[in-house]
Amino acid sequence: MSSAYTGVKPKLSLAQIINMSVGFFGIQFGWDLQRANMGRIYENLGANPDQVPLLFLAAPLTGLLIQPIIGYLSDRTWHPKWGRRRPYFMIGAILSSIALVFMPHSSTLFMAAGLLWVLDVFGNVAMEPFRAFVTDKLPDSQVNRGFIMQSMMIGLGGSIASALPWIMKNIFHFANTGATGSIPANVKLSFYIGAFFFITAVLYTVFTTKEYPPSDLGFKNKVKESNKGFGAGFREIFHALRNMPKRMRLVSLIQFFTWPGLFLMWFYYTTAVGVNIFGGKAGSTDPVFAKGADFGSLTLSFYSVVTFLFALVLPSIADKLGRKSTHSLCLLCGALGLISVSWVQDKNLLFVSMVGVGIAWASILSMPYAMLSGSLPKDKVGIYMGIFNFFIVLPEIIASLGFGWLMKNVLHNDRMAAVEIGGGLMTLAALICFFFIKENKQGNELEAVRLEFEEQRPI
Repeated sequence: MSSAYTGVKPKLSLAQIINMSVGFFGIQFGWDLQRANMGRIYENLGANPDQVPLLFLAAPLTGLLIQPIIGYLSDRTWHPKWGRRRPYFMIGAILSSIALVFMPHSSTLFMAAGLLWVLDVFGNVAMEPFRAFVTDKLPDSQVNRGFIMQSMMIGLGGSIASALPWIMKNIFHFANTGATGSIPANVKLSFYIGAFFFITAVLYTVFTTKEYPPSDLGFKNKVKESNKGFGAGFREIFHALRNMPKRMRLVSLIQFFTWPGLFLMWFYYTTAVGVNIFGGKAGSTDPVFAKGADFGSLTLSFYSVVTFLFALVLPSIADKLGRKSTHSLCLLCGALGLISVSWVQDKNLLFVSMVGVGIAWASILSMPYAMLSGSLPKDKVGIYMGIFNFFIVLPEIIASLGFGWLMKNVLHNDRMAAVEIGGGLMTLAALICFFFIKENKQGNELEAVRLEFEEQRPI
């Protein structure tokens, strides 16, 4: 391969797109392990339900800084052997896997929150460049396919990771209860397996996928700018934030109201199943609660299976309905799924609720990025993907700071009510998407937005 890539990006085969997406399988394994189990771990270690959101705070605060910085740095990185994005995949995977191994050995809330912080920091280091990786590698005609393949890998990884505690208990017969203040054996084994899959999948992508060298002129200019120090980097990030194209601002608003619904589910869903549906008492010693929490994790696994399967047909639906209508409809399905959890009396109906969540999750992981891909300048994709993720972590920060008070004083620590509120916020996101996003009837809306941005961007 030549030292500088200046030609048109060739179309990649299905096998090549799979190879470059396998790493996301491992990254999502780590995310879903913590999402399905951290609320349970915190309550096993003595946290009250109103304390749980605050214990998640360090991670999004760090992500708010880490994601655009990693995007900025990866835009300016090039190594003849390791490429541009892959060094970040590898470093993040190694350190995240170490945190996964230590997490189930947490003996205090402080230790568990600290390890979650480490896991989220380096999970973001591994994950953030993956979004830009798709745009780097694929021609515009294959970008949708690249993001959909990531959605499939996310669904596959999430389904296995979320089900692991149930599998460890019901198939391999590891204990799902323990002494007060301890983490059950089935959860420990799940985290060990997660660490293995995280690092193995990411390394597979690193060693099976090559990157195109950057063009000489553009890349040298970036390196020259980066040599001015982090001050110049922060100025560029803030400049990009101030000059977001209109389409990005609208899609970011949709994200802002979408993600709290997901966070509230991850904060409380498994414990809500254990307490509200199974009738257990939160903690590591109650077998009824443990059975319910394991079952809740299993149903979370099911929504990831739905995500994997729905991602197969999502491109066809988007081609027929358009991106905004497709995303709006999928978000409404997710909202109905979250709200309906509180109506469930037969535990098996939770699988029906999770169908809606799985449909929404498939769209959340692909449609917003597909809507943005053509509107961002090619030399700043990493920065803008990092900024776009602001509107994922900002709602989590707000939820972490404010929802504890609401949980204690208004909802009286009713975990199920918190999940319902998440469904309401997702409904609002669907309405914003449908009524405020404008699509070009000829299907060229992304190109139109790209041209609009080029006109606005200072020379």
